[in-house]
Amino acid sequence: MKKLFAEFFGTFWLVFGGCGSAVFAAGYPDLGIGFVGVSLAFGLTVLTMAYAVGHISGGHFNPAVSLGLWAGGKFEAKNLVGYIVAQLIGAIAAAGALYLIVTNKSDFVTIGGFAANGYGDLSPDGYSITAALIAEFLLTMFFLLIILGSTNSRAPKGFAPIAIGLGLTLIHLISIPITNTSVNPARSTSQALFAGGGFADQLWLFWVAPIAGAIVAGFIHKALFDKE
Repeated sequence: MKKLFAEFFGTFWLVFGGCGSAVFAAGYPDLGIGFVGVSLAFGLTVLTMAYAVGHISGGHFNPAVSLGLWAGGKFEAKNLVGYIVAQLIGAIAAAGALYLIVTNKSDFVTIGGFAANGYGDLSPDGYSITAALIAEFLLTMFFLLIILGSTNSRAPKGFAPIAIGLGLTLIHLISIPITNTSVNPARSTSQALFAGGGFADQLWLFWVAPIAGAIVAGFIHKALFDKE
């Protein structure tokens, strides 16, 4: 249960901090943090929670990460369902908190895109479904390679959260204009549930592509990098 609560709180913080920065601060008049600020926010959420609770649960905060670690032989299959459920509940709870804050603004009209992920007409810069699939697959694959490599027993000790947090920052710097950056099915699900409409219809891609990329990375690491 401690592991599941750690995954709940870690995923809650990732969505609340990362998506919250996009919803509240990215476009704030004259003082907005922009894409760079949102990218840093996502990286910082993972870095801080990896240090806070990573020693308890491993600090996945992402169904694709859990499945990638399983494919790499670093996580037991029997724990997958519990972790993924805890991550989804944490993400949805965070999105709910964001929704309550947004809708209680004095001049509230609509939640808009609510930092949800999309392609085609719902892509921030009009990228197609093909572009979204390629980007989400490759970025999640490299994210898992960073995670698996930095947490390997032969890697420098204590620095993995920094590498992982900076890796997620870089991923967002690359892909916010493409899909608003997912690489995390729980994060995509939570926002799509509240944004609704076309975002919910496109949610499948943000499960399929990240999970496929993560599993491929797990097999690559296990075959090529996890041996002397």
